Amino acid sequence: MKKLLLIVPSLHQGGLEKVCAATARLLQPYFDVQIAIFDSRNIAYDIKGIPVTDLRLPSRPDRIGKIINVLKRGWKLRCLKKREKIEIAYSFGPTANLANIASGGRGEKWLGIRSYMDMGNPAKIRLFGRCGDRVVCCSDTICKEVQEQYHCKKAVALNNPFDLAEVEMLSVKEEAELPWNDGRILISMGREDPVKGFWHLLKSFALVHEKLPDTKLMIIGKGEFQAYRKLASALDIDDAVYFTGLKKNPYPYLKKGSLYVLTSYYEGFPNAMVEAMSMGLPVIATDCMTGPKEILEDRYGILIPNMSQEENFDAGDISAEECALAGEIISLLENQEKLEHYRQMARKRAGDYTVESYIEKIREWAGV
Repeated sequence: MKKLLLIVPSLHQGGLEKVCAATARLLQPYFDVQIAIFDSRNIAYDIKGIPVTDLRLPSRPDRIGKIINVLKRGWKLRCLKKREKIEIAYSFGPTANLANIASGGRGEKWLGIRSYMDMGNPAKIRLFGRCGDRVVCCSDTICKEVQEQYHCKKAVALNNPFDLAEVEMLSVKEEAELPWNDGRILISMGREDPVKGFWHLLKSFALVHEKLPDTKLMIIGKGEFQAYRKLASALDIDDAVYFTGLKKNPYPYLKKGSLYVLTSYYEGFPNAMVEAMSMGLPVIATDCMTGPKEILEDRYGILIPNMSQEENFDAGDISAEECALAGEIISLLENQEKLEHYRQMARKRAGDYTVESYIEKIREWAGV
């Protein structure tokens, strides 16, 4: 079998980390797979039975430290690739891509662009196009932009895989512990990060809760969310909002939901949204760069205009876009026929992102 090395900064939490772990498991029958990781602390994903090399070079905040890290990671990867006779090295995200490039040596280098935020550094995108044998983009939109703006013929699209049978199994594996026993629950998933736009969600939900008092809001993801908790309290909705923290198995929580809401202003390919859709949650999502539009296609869920990137935790300042989102949520929750329609459409669309098509593309590129 061909020797495949997957390179990732960590496996703690996040979309690219989750896809890396899933890729390793899915490709084991077809490749001799192993993972190189910069920092193995707090691994959250199942990599049992997969060889892992910890380079012991976690991220550093200073510029000089970052440069030194790239060189050290590159050298360690070069030694690993030579020792293990690696034929393909596939890296996930910009920091892993830089280390992959710096490692040099023989064998193919596949460089993964995992978020539209990566597109904010044109110099890196050009570098990836020059040095990579394949530039693997997680969405069709990103792939098209890399091909057209950077004239990169090496760019290819590879949407993330979803194992719907596994999702269903995990959803009943344990019971979700919630602070409420009833009510309709709006759900969003993501780490504490401004890019997720959760302040918009809280303000919109305050309007929804005022109109529909049985509604609740659950945000699943890593973080303290102190500023968001204060905002919820100022909006007088703290009893109706639950920050679950990181959940290794979020599916029992998703199963409790009535509606999924995405308020990000940047995404790559929003894993969490498709996971929610696989559980039959109707979706309302911002038309951000990138992912929601090509997934929902104006028929598998509801798209709203992208929202302001400027953080605003003033409870007394609720914008027109937040009012509009609240209106969409209320309209959908009050129309059972429409809600059921989008529930069915969500399940149908999630079924398009199969593990089989994901594996087939990688095997085709690798000649396996």
